[in-house]
Amino acid sequence: MSSAIPRDATPHDDDSAALAALGYESRFKRDMSLWANFSLGFTYLSPVVGVYALFAFSLATGGPPMIWSFLVAGIGQLLVALVFGEIVSQYPVSGGLYPWARRLWGRRWAWMSGWIYLVALLVTIASVAYGAGPYAAALLGAEPTVDTTIGCALAILVLATVINFAGTRTLARAAIIGFAAELVGALAVGGWLLLTERHHGLGALFDDFGAAGTGSYAAAFLAAGLIGVFQYYGFEACGDVAEEVRDPARRIPRAMRMTIYVGGAAATFVALALTLSVADFGAVVSGRDADPVTTSLTAAFGPGGTKVVLGIVLISFVSCAMSLQAAASRLLYAYARDDMIAGSGALRRLSPTRHVPPYALLVTAVVPALVALGSKLSEDALTKIISFASLGIYMGFQMVVLAALRARTRGWRPAGPFTLGRWGLPVNVLALAYGVSAMVNMAWPRTPEGPWYDDWIVVLSGLVVVALGAVYMTLTRHHHRGDAPAGDAVPATAAAEPRPQTAH
Repeated sequence: MSSAIPRDATPHDDDSAALAALGYESRFKRDMSLWANFSLGFTYLSPVVGVYALFAFSLATGGPPMIWSFLVAGIGQLLVALVFGEIVSQYPVSGGLYPWARRLWGRRWAWMSGWIYLVALLVTIASVAYGAGPYAAALLGAEPTVDTTIGCALAILVLATVINFAGTRTLARAAIIGFAAELVGALAVGGWLLLTERHHGLGALFDDFGAAGTGSYAAAFLAAGLIGVFQYYGFEACGDVAEEVRDPARRIPRAMRMTIYVGGAAATFVALALTLSVADFGAVVSGRDADPVTTSLTAAFGPGGTKVVLGIVLISFVSCAMSLQAAASRLLYAYARDDMIAGSGALRRLSPTRHVPPYALLVTAVVPALVALGSKLSEDALTKIISFASLGIYMGFQMVVLAALRARTRGWRPAGPFTLGRWGLPVNVLALAYGVSAMVNMAWPRTPEGPWYDDWIVVLSGLVVVALGAVYMTLTRHHHRGDAPAGDAVPATAAAEPRPQTAH
């Protein structure tokens, strides 16, 4: 293919030619650098949002040793990121999981992978925007009522949407600013807590302080370890905007790994600082201190300083919502470009001046807004909807990981600039094993005292999403439309070659 590219071609021409060889025409502007691409993944992963949202639950459930889940989940998701890196290096196409699954397996598998991931992204956008409510209320000195939380969620969605509508260059700048603010904030807050409010030594990280009660600590750790499981995704967003990155086949795999390294280290540092700054673990475990984050921040920074910290936290929430919207809108665009979903004519349009998909972006704002507004009718219903978010993202991940493993066994050899070589197969197998284990942990019923449907809500919500997708596919048959390449990762000769007969 390289011989067909003129010698005086620019890097942009090379990228366009490589995309054309994959069956698509470049319509985005490649305004995103390596650092901007990494920042997009980092702000989606968002150490501050992830840690602050689940710290109280995890500490009360598993005590200080819950922090080791960051190491376990970080290694597991690094394996997934390595698999994704091989795929995006060969197929640097906008939309991420959907086009990857399409090339590795086929139309039906790709459609369902994208459907599950899309629903999870839209729900995650709603949960991030809604989750900022209590912090906004604390910053403004208001009561964290449902109305206040909804108002904050809508404000965050509007701001994130405006940034996305402004174009790739503005998105890239906003991502870098969000990364810098969150990283500096995480280091400054964590460092100050360790210097002024540390009540324990590192030995506390090996003591559960009675969190497990009389039962097995393994069960408590697995439940508390959800903070690590929920933390390590966002790196896939680097690939969702592949057609907006210069030299994506090399840069995106690197940006994905950087997201894991830097984001994981920052999240672990924040969790460590918060853990060692908790004065009374027993109060957290017993429920007397239901908000150890605010307790520690207030003790270390005072009311005025705490508001500054809360301001940084809100910046993190906005940056996270913005990155999620970018990922979801590019996935919708990729679907529509292949004519795989209702409304494809509008969803695949790009703004002639901003070079972003405006109608796809509008969907990623309106649907999460409706989910947030639904809490006015039932906060419990909102909780049930959001319960699917993380499971759905992991399901989408593992459908691609499984597709890659299947393709390898049928003859696929990653052909991009980034490959794992002979390590590809074992890494792929371990990535699948980790992902399946993480999904089982997320879905495991842990509230036997409640109604059975609440105990199984994560599993039930996943089944509902898959069932709705299956009904949609059956009735509309959108997955049969369009002529974009599918299932071509496996060489045609390997796919057609008959399997050897077993000797009898």
